[in-house]
Amino acid sequence: MAELSTIARPYAEALFASTRNEGTLEQWSALLSEMAQVAGHPEVNKVLATPGLSNQQRYELFAGLMKTPLSDKARNFLELLVGNERVLLLPQIAEQFEVLKHQLEGTELAHITSAYELSQEQVNDLVAGLEKKFGLKLIPEVTVDAALIGGVRVMVGDQVLDTSVQAQLARMRDTLAA
Repeated sequence: MAELSTIARPYAEALFASTRNEGTLEQWSALLSEMAQVAGHPEVNKVLATPGLSNQQRYELFAGLMKTPLSDKARNFLELLVGNERVLLLPQIAEQFEVLKHQLEGTELAHITSAYELSQEQVNDLVAGLEKKFGLKLIPEVTVDAALIGGVRVMVGDQVLDTSVQAQLARMRDTLAA
């Protein structure tokens, strides 16, 4: 996957640089998210990879699947991706665009996985503690995974804080096996 993100990075950076000063980061973020969903659909991948389709046909097909009307700049961006055969990189482009947006805002996405459903108050308390630890404004994304047995696993960027019972049991198993 590192190779795809390497190819996608220049597109995300160029788009970010061209939209940052326009005040349209949120609109582009939403549009890229929608484009990534369309590009990530297996049937769309299959059809776009069909030999014999012209770039114009690929563009019209993809644009026709979009719910959001495309601005001139969005059409140009999509035509560039189609022409360079990079449409299927849209999920990686969207992901990297979000990373750049969060860096500019001084925020970071916190992927919180809990063994049980957390109340909003619990999430707020957890995020407040994590913000002190990481020194960033965090945007929580909470999921539930009963396999953790208890506790939480938090991923912020490339850092992982795992206080789950599952992780503790794995550490105990490794200690006993050594």
